Amino acid sequence: MSGDYKPEWNDPTSPNQFFSMVRKGTMAGNEQTIPNARFKKKKTVGPSIDELYEGIVSGNRSLLARAITLIESNSDQHFQMAQSLLQKLLSHTGSSTRIGITGVPGAGKSTFIETFGTYLCQIGLKVAVLAIDPSSSINGGSILGDKTRMEQLSRNPSAFIRPSPSGGKLGGVHRKTREAMLLCEAAGFDVILIETVGVGQSEVIIRDMVDFFMLLVLTGAGDELQGMKKGIIELADTIIVHKADGSNKQKAIQTKSEYNRILHFLQPATKGWTTKASTCSSLTKEGIHEIWETIQSFEKVTKSTGVFDDRRKGQSREWLYSMISEELHYQFYHQKEIKNQLPKLEQEVMAGEKTVALAVELLFKNFFTSQ
Repeated sequence: MSGDYKPEWNDPTSPNQFFSMVRKGTMAGNEQTIPNARFKKKKTVGPSIDELYEGIVSGNRSLLARAITLIESNSDQHFQMAQSLLQKLLSHTGSSTRIGITGVPGAGKSTFIETFGTYLCQIGLKVAVLAIDPSSSINGGSILGDKTRMEQLSRNPSAFIRPSPSGGKLGGVHRKTREAMLLCEAAGFDVILIETVGVGQSEVIIRDMVDFFMLLVLTGAGDELQGMKKGIIELADTIIVHKADGSNKQKAIQTKSEYNRILHFLQPATKGWTTKASTCSSLTKEGIHEIWETIQSFEKVTKSTGVFDDRRKGQSREWLYSMISEELHYQFYHQKEIKNQLPKLEQEVMAGEKTVALAVELLFKNFFTSQ
């Protein structure tokens, strides 16, 4: 276009009109401007319950991820949708092997899971990894870093890695991790690995939702036991002395023997099963195959005695009562009257003006009368 182009609707000689050169096709300032379409916010409609159901049972990873996002939501509407989806999928769940993995800080849980998960994929199994971190409900943090720490496994077409959400309505970690696990089972994953970050209450949460629970430790049983609760060892179905390679291998073998002596005096975590310690190396892959053999042996023994099915039924029962308690807790603290009254009663209790029992009685009286 030539530089002396003059639009017909502007008169550059008029003293009462501001004029600037415009390209052909541009409307004058008093014309209505058509908004740029690319800046319009498109209203997106998510997949329906039926679409999610069909996608999950057919192994569609994208729709599985969408479904897990749905159960993560704290929206009441999404909660109802998620429960409807789970109800439809129930008949497709329950056939996987559920394995909980915890360990002392620095034990190399992520490295072990990547090596162990890759091995399972190589022998023809589909593996889902759910990482659980209750502390993230405090600082808002996420464990999406697991995907970068498990690069090889995350690229494997037979694996699926997802951080487990925490916080929110109805039990946070406990409910959402369980439900994510059920979705993964319905999607056809043979093994579900649930990893906990750190040592603490999360171990009890995981123990209540898995079939087999393993504890990763490092060499030096005496030192490690100083920073580890005895109760956590009693939860384990096996103890793995990790990083048993190079100059550390002999120390690992010695540590394994020390743990086996300790386990001899402890109550078994599972009826009819003897918990033992073993060694492995994620670097050399030594001991990885043996760990899977131990898990298969555990399943065979516990299924033959009925302990396996009893554990799962018991876990469902405990989950029911846990959900009832958590729902009551949620309803109580989110009730408007309680929100208004609690700060005042709190001050009166701290000032010694009211007893704790009387304050609680008043709160519950208002809670029930406001329903």
